This record gives sequence, structure tokens and C-alpha cells, in this order.
Amino acid sequence: MGKVGIINPGEMGISIAASAQSAGQAVYWAEGGRSAATHRRAEAHQLLSVTSITELCAICDIILCVCPPHAAESAAAAVLESGFAGLYCDGNAISPQKAQAIGQRLIAAGIDFVDGSIIGPPAWEANTTRFYLSGASAGQIAELFTGSVADAIVIGDEIGKASALKMVFAAQTKGFTALISAIQAVAEKLDVREDLDREWAMRDPDSVERKRQQVRNATAKAWRFTGEMQEIAATFELAGLSPGFFVAAHDVYQRMAGFKDGGEAPSLEDVLAAMLENPD
Repeated sequence: MGKVGIINPGEMGISIAASAQSAGQAVYWAEGGRSAATHRRAEAHQLLSVTSITELCAICDIILCVCPPHAAESAAAAVLESGFAGLYCDGNAISPQKAQAIGQRLIAAGIDFVDGSIIGPPAWEANTTRFYLSGASAGQIAELFTGSVADAIVIGDEIGKASALKMVFAAQTKGFTALISAIQAVAEKLDVREDLDREWAMRDPDSVERKRQQVRNATAKAWRFTGEMQEIAATFELAGLSPGFFVAAHDVYQRMAGFKDGGEAPSLEDVLAAMLENPD
């Protein structure tokens, strides 16, 4: 049994923590400054509590970071400042160049580093969630999840490879949702949405409801997707392709971001109204 620290046990992070726990690891988290919802998740899954990142890094041999993209660098910096000397896995939705930059800083300080990315929903059922890993020590992270519902898959020794896979996968899934959302907002503005729905239904009778739900369901995490679109844009630019589509997708999700923590998914009409408001 190893001692594993999790930063931070949000909806995805708590499932990763629980998967490591079910595989026999002792999983710790730092409770200082965290929200009541995060406290409830950690307590429900009986994570071991410490007060700070510094204490977490002193106790644990391995740190897993699963946080929103915009927080990846600051989380790594906090671990670096703590004097941690173990194995750090960044499991965030960030560009490969950002993963490499974070890895270089940590490795220079004597911290072992693994690049990770998660594809799929929170890991509560088998065969739904893949934790892709790359880096020289990726196998050590994969071993933490042996026998758990999280499928940990090593795809190479190169830092940045796991992040690159996440970026191109999310470019299709979340990028398509942003496109569908924008199309419906424009159709609403130009008073042809009913006509568009009729045309879609002629081609596929179920497609109208699928698209409605696709847009409505994106609202709860739109605040998080804004950062992910920026990371995908940077990844496309790295590859020599235009980042413009994902810059626009960032704007779409930014217009939806006010629905965060709103409980039940809003109506499509409410989402489109929010999208069509003039941005600040």
C-alpha cells in the first residue's frame, strides 16, 4: 500500500482517488481552503485529511493532480514550493507544451514527473474511463489502479503524449458541442431555428432532441471547458494549424459559464438567450 495525495477531489478527482483507494492505496487530500462540496466528497469516500499542500507533500510518496486546466500550473508550483521529492502526475486537460513545461520545472527540482490525461466520465463504472499516462515512470502510476474501475494505460515515455491525446479527443467531442451550440444560437437570432429543427428531423428524426440535450448538458461544465478550449487552441497552434475554431469555442462556453452549479440543466431557450447576450 502506498501513500497517495490527490489535488483536488472534484467530481473527476474524487473518482480517481476512490479508484486508487479501491486498489489498496491510502489516499490523502489537503482540506485547507476547499469548498464545502469538496469536503463532503472527501468525507463520503473517507479520504485521509491533512491541512495543507505542504503537509500532503510531506506525507505522500505520490501526488496526483486532477484540477481545472487553469489551475494546473499553480498546483504544480505549490507542490514545488513544498519541497516534495516524490512522483507527481499531472492528470489535467492541458496542452502538451504546458505539460512539458510543468514537467521540466519539477524534474529540475528533483521531482519525478508523469504526464496524464483522463478520457471519459468520472470513474465509477468499469470500462468507461481511461487514465492515459506517458513518461518514464508512467508504469508506477498505472500500478496504483490495478484492479480498479479506472483503466490506467501507458502510451509512451514522452512527456506531453498523454496530454496531446486528450487535446485531440476533446477537440472533437467538446468542439462539436460548441459548434452545435453556436449554430442553434445563430438560428435563434435569425428566426430560423424551427426551420432548422425540421430540416434536421427530415434527415434523422432523433437528432433534434439529441442536439437540444447536448447543448443543455454542456452548461454545467462550460466554465471548465473555457480553459480546455484555450489549451486545445494552443495545441493546434503547436501543430501548425489555425487555433481559430477553438478560440471561438472558448467564447461559446464563456457565454454559457453563468450556469455553473445551477442544479437541473436549463432549458435550451435559456441557454440560447444567455449566448446571445452581448458579452461584457
